[in-house]
Amino acid sequence: MRLQVERFLTRLRAAKNCSPHTLRAYRADLEGFRTKFPGLEASDIDRSHIRRHLAELQSGTSARATVLRKASALRSFVLFLRREGGLSRDPFLGVPLPKRTRCLPKFLTEAEMSEILAAPASAGAGSERDRALIELLYSSGLRRAEVSTLNVGDADFLSGTVRVFGKGSKERIVPVGESALKCLRAYLRSRGGPSDGEPLFTNLRGARISQDGVMFLVRRWIKKSSLLKKVTPHVFRHSFATHLLNHGCDIRVVQEMLGHASLRTTQIYTHVSLDRLRDVYKGAHPRGR
Repeated sequence: MRLQVERFLTRLRAAKNCSPHTLRAYRADLEGFRTKFPGLEASDIDRSHIRRHLAELQSGTSARATVLRKASALRSFVLFLRREGGLSRDPFLGVPLPKRTRCLPKFLTEAEMSEILAAPASAGAGSERDRALIELLYSSGLRRAEVSTLNVGDADFLSGTVRVFGKGSKERIVPVGESALKCLRAYLRSRGGPSDGEPLFTNLRGARISQDGVMFLVRRWIKKSSLLKKVTPHVFRHSFATHLLNHGCDIRVVQEMLGHASLRTTQIYTHVSLDRLRDVYKGAHPRGR
């Protein structure tokens, strides 16, 4: 089965332009299935293998999103085998799949975000970088992987935008607020004006900052504020989308800025904060005033 898995991942890489992160996750998911049934040939996969695998996944400690991803990886692999003629029947036929649940994304209120942005930068090397990174995360709603891969030339200070390569290497142009642009200019000046091909954000050794590095800097910044919440780079992204929609931004514009392929993914952000809910209620209900 190992050879078929490699062929499947090669097809994903070539045909669907999947990100390295997705390919690593699918490889690990399929390897977990393969090692669970040693000696099993791909052509012999049947319902009993699928049912046992899904039952063990759901009885474990993995989050529902992880279980769904593992099931999706296996289902995509099975579909690939059937298209290639390596599997004559669908082993997923009649097998109940776990239900997908939609949880409201964690986000910060505008007051909480202002509190974070007002936190004092740490003294010494990296202080201007940290503030620029924090401002950009909230200003443009970027994923930490997208921030990590930015080059200096991707930031256009004349148009006030940044060119981002998102999931599947899809390119998009995202606006950047004046506050974030000001911090980025100060940070690049402190580096002596790097060339366009150099990384936009670097670590203290001068190398491109990693995704884990972005996470570390966010956590360190949050500790300096008085906010007693767990905040990740993705919480900045959720807050970015929520605040835009709460102020009347068109959902399709938000979809474009976030880089979502489907509007359904963006619709989870159409929840509103409690304050916004109260304001709309008071203004619309005849007995709400």
